Amino acid sequence: MRMLLAAAVALGLAAQPALAQTGGGTTLRMMKSLDAPHFDGHRTTWSPTSDIVNMIQDTLVALDWDGKTSIPYLAKSWEVTPDGKKYTFRLRDDVSFCSGKKFTAEDVVYSFSRLRDPATRAPLAWRLGKVVAMRAPDATTFELELAEPYADLLMNLTSFTTAIHNKESVEQHGKDYGTQAIDGTGPWCFERWTPRTELVLKRHDAYRWGPSMYANKGPVKFERLSIKIVPEDAARLAAMLSGQFDVTHQIPLQFIQQVRAAPNLLVQEAKPNFQLMYYGFKANRPMVSDRRVREAMNIAINRAEIVRGIMLGQATPAYTFIDEDALDFAPATKGLIKEDVERARRLLDEAGWVPGPDGIRVKDGMRLAPKVYFTQVSYFGRVTEAIQGYMRRIGVDWQVQGFDSTIAFSKMGEQDYELWTVTFPYMSSGDLLNFYFDSANIPAPNRMNWKDEKTDEYLRLGRSALTAADRAKYYGLAQLRVTEEHLWMPVMNVAMYTTSLRALKGVRPHMLYQNTFYKGLDYSR
Repeated sequence: MRMLLAAAVALGLAAQPALAQTGGGTTLRMMKSLDAPHFDGHRTTWSPTSDIVNMIQDTLVALDWDGKTSIPYLAKSWEVTPDGKKYTFRLRDDVSFCSGKKFTAEDVVYSFSRLRDPATRAPLAWRLGKVVAMRAPDATTFELELAEPYADLLMNLTSFTTAIHNKESVEQHGKDYGTQAIDGTGPWCFERWTPRTELVLKRHDAYRWGPSMYANKGPVKFERLSIKIVPEDAARLAAMLSGQFDVTHQIPLQFIQQVRAAPNLLVQEAKPNFQLMYYGFKANRPMVSDRRVREAMNIAINRAEIVRGIMLGQATPAYTFIDEDALDFAPATKGLIKEDVERARRLLDEAGWVPGPDGIRVKDGMRLAPKVYFTQVSYFGRVTEAIQGYMRRIGVDWQVQGFDSTIAFSKMGEQDYELWTVTFPYMSSGDLLNFYFDSANIPAPNRMNWKDEKTDEYLRLGRSALTAADRAKYYGLAQLRVTEEHLWMPVMNVAMYTTSLRALKGVRPHMLYQNTFYKGLDYSR
């Protein structure tokens, strides 16, 4: 404990009161391990950006606590035509941006147009579907017309990607938008940011339009929210144990049981929580282009041992790409991934990879030594090294390379490697499948370079389904297709927790894209 407290003092944390007086009000103190490169939600898939966007900006639709139900937010209601191609949203007329500008339908048209503009280079622009037209017939009506039905639209409209931006702020700040300033209608307003150190948000005093999932519709109870970046695991643990911060969702999982035992802290698990750690194969790379090679690696690891030994039980082994509790999970995918080391060896034999003098398999003069990229944060390195050991048992020599989080995604944009790993937070089967496996998303996020007519057709039919049954049917076929091809090695579904001081009331973790804090409307002292 002394070592942990020393780590906190070294970072200058221990001298700070948990709730500092600021201008006659209070500051809520949060701690994170990772900072974001910017806070423009159109230009990233990065969760360290998304959680801040959800504090500053709002969406037309909110996601209820069950992780499946879309509820009104900036849009108080909506209608959909029988053919599923036109959505009419009735907007609230009492909403304003932090700048004081009144929110209208024109802001929705602008925000969605910017998202779709190729110049924005938005990786998640597809979440709006195939847009034909967008209209604002009056200040409180927004019309979205699609080329084909889009079964996932309402769910996607809960995402930070579709948050509403203020055109005036975007144009005024230009390249500094999202770093020096960002305007939104959310309960918190951007005040200042010192990269890799601290982000400070202030209360949006006019905010009164929180979604129905919160008892408090606004404004928030604190004048400011200070978000400190504390990369060191031991320092974050020490800071929470000694009461120097009010809340964090990034306590290292190996310390959760220790934190649970602390009398001053409350630990709550986000449920449901769809957060899959996987290793993906670049399926067009010669070393892993054979499905038998991919399957061999997939079934050679002991997931339960990894969860028990590295995660200390704070995860569940994953044998499917989609969690069983997620919307449109396909039961037919259960049992397709069965751990079997002997079968793994037979598959590699059949694929023509034979053991060399040192036990590592070779074929046509090539060693079976794929490059594997991972991000140097949290448990990624230890899990990768553990799997490297399992691979050697079947004659595969993983060449692992770790990168700092600030450059990892740019490295993954390269093509000269065979596998990579991330933990992906998703909302539904359609969300994960369309994100990763549609050939239109090559080279990223479809880093598998998977271009398959059957997969694309199943995804198209799932997206355009007019009934829940048809959506589940076709997304189920897509799940079956990519699972049978062993395009990924699912490893575990990672638990997600919010740790807070017991003195802090109204804390309840949300599951949306790792954003357990979400809006923070019910937090109080």
